[in-house]
Amino acid sequence: MIQIKTEGEIARMREAGLVVCRTLRRLRAAVRPGISTADLDDIARDSIRAAGATPSFLGYRGFPAHICTSVNEEVVHGIPRRDKVLREGDVLSIDCGAIVDGWHGDSAITVGVGEVDPAYVELMRVCEESMWAGFAAALPGGKLTDISHAVERSVRAAGSYGIVDHYGGHGIGTEMHQEPHVLNYGRPGRGPRLVAGLCLAIEPMITMAGAATRELADGWTVVTVDGSYAAHFEHTMAITPDGPWVLTAEDGGAAKLAEYGVTAAVRTA
Repeated sequence: MIQIKTEGEIARMREAGLVVCRTLRRLRAAVRPGISTADLDDIARDSIRAAGATPSFLGYRGFPAHICTSVNEEVVHGIPRRDKVLREGDVLSIDCGAIVDGWHGDSAITVGVGEVDPAYVELMRVCEESMWAGFAAALPGGKLTDISHAVERSVRAAGSYGIVDHYGGHGIGTEMHQEPHVLNYGRPGRGPRLVAGLCLAIEPMITMAGAATRELADGWTVVTVDGSYAAHFEHTMAITPDGPWVLTAEDGGAAKLAEYGVTAAVRTA
């Protein structure tokens, strides 16, 4: 079942989205050589709880932490650890979710630790830009794979990056993961119609080389098979009659969507 939200329900998701947004801002500022991923998890816990929200990830299917921290060749779902200390030049993905009044927000960023190889800086830029290309294609009356195609086209235009197989975005609402699944590649014009009230998390994951991944023995961490570095970005958005509203962006996505000629349907709620 695809869950369609009312305006009031989307407003609750916006509250959750802003908790995630502000938590990720604090985490970005804290990233430096010498900090452990468990230290970052502590910051996320305190930030989410102080806002009166509940972490989405802790206990989800047994996940043991408040955020996912994936370093270098780790693509997604990395588990924070005290002995996982960040080093100069690392590439770190942080995925964060929060619940307010039963409604979820979900977002991810990838950041460099100290001075980072320019090729990895470009990897991160390409990944983030492809996410915004996906949002710009998320217009009422379109089809789900219009988003997938826009993400893929943006990545392919930037170079020979790998787009991770099978993993992608998802519906979101009263559960963190709902239908539909949103792949980051595919032909346009397919899948469910994009309608007002549909909320999606769009999250491209790309690598410096191959697209194949495997899961580590911890049952969570997904890594590239060839060891190439990866990047991951994500925002939660709502489709409204007036266009996309990016619920986990402070400005609702207005600035970035304007670069694509799309007006964000920012609400005051």
